[in-house]
Amino acid sequence: MTMKTPPKIRTAVRKDAKRIHDLIGRHMEEGRLLPRQLTELEVHIDRFVVAVDGRGAIVGCGELAPLSHTVAEVRSLVVTGTRRGSGVGRRIVNELRERAKRDGYDDLCVFAHQPAYFAHMGFSIVPHTWLPEKIQADCYSCALFRQCGQYAMVADLDAVPDGAAAGQPVHV
Repeated sequence: MTMKTPPKIRTAVRKDAKRIHDLIGRHMEEGRLLPRQLTELEVHIDRFVVAVDGRGAIVGCGELAPLSHTVAEVRSLVVTGTRRGSGVGRRIVNELRERAKRDGYDDLCVFAHQPAYFAHMGFSIVPHTWLPEKIQADCYSCALFRQCGQYAMVADLDAVPDGAAAGQPVHV
């Protein structure tokens, strides 16, 4: 087995929008992502980070979406099948966490079908009602409202365990 070079994590640029849209679209059939419009991605492209391999292909992405002046959300976290399990998703989440801290947010949230993945990065499951910003912004208008099967999770950006910030598993 050949070792793949770790992809570079960088801020997305406008020309990445179509490739991000395609990546999200290819993974929507798994039922774990909400659809995104290309025009929406273009407007908010600077909120995305991408993982780019040595050939220039985008192998992962994630968005840091503000919900209020204190809460931001990790959205549209996707890693290609060939790169899953290699730490790319963790690197994207850690980059988004650092950006959220730098931008002055108190909490970082995510809505996830697989909470263990995020629990290992310092997120805790909370009642959906603890995130009224998310419910107001997205949930009320969603066709799956009250039946989405996602777990609301939050990480306090001032109290992230050292292991999570360093990319090490956190045992909860």
